[in-house]
Amino acid sequence: MINISHHGAVSGVTGSCHELSITPPGRLHPSAGILIDCGLFQGADAAGRLARGQISKSVPALAHQSVPASANIAALAIDFPLDHIHALVVTHVHIDHVGRIPYLLAAGFDGPIICSEPSAIMLPEILEDALKIGFTRDRALIERVLGLIRQRLVPVPYGQWHSVFGADNETGGSLDIRFQPAGHILGSAYVECDVTAAGQEGAHVGEGEGERVGEQGELANERIVFSGDLGAAHAPLLTAPVSPERADRLVIESTYGDKDHEDRTTRRLRLKQVLQSALADGGTVIVPAFSIGRTQDLLYEIESLIHEFGAEPVAPGVEWQDLEVVVDSPLAAEFTRIYRQLKPMWDAEAQEVLSQGRHPLGFDQLTLINSHASHLDAVEYLASFKRPAVVLAGSGMCAGGRVVNYLKAMLGDARNDVLFVGYQAAGTPGREILKYGSNAGVRTPDQAGWVELDDKRYPICARIHQVGGYSAHAGQSDLLNFVMGIADAPKEIRLVHGDDGAKVALKSVLESALKATPGSRVVIAE
Repeated sequence: MINISHHGAVSGVTGSCHELSITPPGRLHPSAGILIDCGLFQGADAAGRLARGQISKSVPALAHQSVPASANIAALAIDFPLDHIHALVVTHVHIDHVGRIPYLLAAGFDGPIICSEPSAIMLPEILEDALKIGFTRDRALIERVLGLIRQRLVPVPYGQWHSVFGADNETGGSLDIRFQPAGHILGSAYVECDVTAAGQEGAHVGEGEGERVGEQGELANERIVFSGDLGAAHAPLLTAPVSPERADRLVIESTYGDKDHEDRTTRRLRLKQVLQSALADGGTVIVPAFSIGRTQDLLYEIESLIHEFGAEPVAPGVEWQDLEVVVDSPLAAEFTRIYRQLKPMWDAEAQEVLSQGRHPLGFDQLTLINSHASHLDAVEYLASFKRPAVVLAGSGMCAGGRVVNYLKAMLGDARNDVLFVGYQAAGTPGREILKYGSNAGVRTPDQAGWVELDDKRYPICARIHQVGGYSAHAGQSDLLNFVMGIADAPKEIRLVHGDDGAKVALKSVLESALKATPGSRVVIAE
């Protein structure tokens, strides 16, 4: 039997971890399989695991020390068997897809980590940052863990089949994988899995079981596709994803299964209008942004505005060409460097910009802040003086990172603004700021809503904005087009990585579109 099970991203949008396995006839447990991603739970997803008691029972052997009190232990647990897992396949390097890899190693996983070539470059960088925050500050230990991860990495080019394991008495079948560009962030991929396994006579598919088998002694072959996170069709820098040629079963994300994003022209105009309005009173615009993908997309778009409107005013006494743009994140700065290093992988539009001699990720108005001392100086300076500036800092959901210091210092000042450009998961400070922040004239601390940051309440007097078109995720129409672009509709489509409302909405849309295909069913994964 060919089985799909889920170890995350079924009750929300974080903690992505899925398993594809083979169970030979006559056996109760899988003989061989792979994991697709092993991500960190965040916000309400992590809190839910803690409430259910899904927490680590012991200290990871890899660390040989206690887990820091600040670490969310519920987000770290590896609570499923690993003895049959032959490989970890990584769709992309966002922390909610790779953040538990150190704990996977500590739990005994000793197989390869297979990913696209760009992801192989970036994965150690993102995990180094994660290790510092939630694992240890011991530099020697961090280097040891990163060295182990680098040894396990197996970079695979897009469009090339890679054998994970062959058929023998131990595995009971074979499995090959192929990466295709997903357009989400640099290196992101959806994964095509070609699986062959012995069938079991009389077996059938029950609701939610996710099994497809043949007769006793027959070999069942399936093409199973895991979408990872799909990008929006109009995103800058990266080529939009193309539907797979075949998918017997499809596991697909549903982050924005209930809505479409603003089109590229509209969102760019909205960004310009928000920046001009926000900077009019000499304040700072704080943009919580993920280090990978969102930061680079925003820099690309801001450079285009500077190029087009250079001599026009963006704020009183300040022209677009003089606007100070700050990226205050060593990780974002490093990934921006990697993006520049991998220019050959940019899309045609970005290549045209480069041919004009422009530098969309390295323009003159851009300042990168690396050291912690420089970060603290920047926070104090911008909080104290009326100087129009745009600051991009992580984390994207305000759950940690340098953006928290900017928020603590500036949320209480009405001349400042916070601009959200990405998804804010339930239970994160970003979601709370959106919920309780006011744009309706409540401008004094005693009247304002508040958000809790590091166990202290901070009033939200700054104006709050959201431009949804900058999400790196596909919208509802993009997801529908991805599915409908498959020549023969999948027999089963499983929805993961979405809030309940988004999954229900996408399920309804897909069922309506596929009503002429009676052999295809849409289920919400559990």
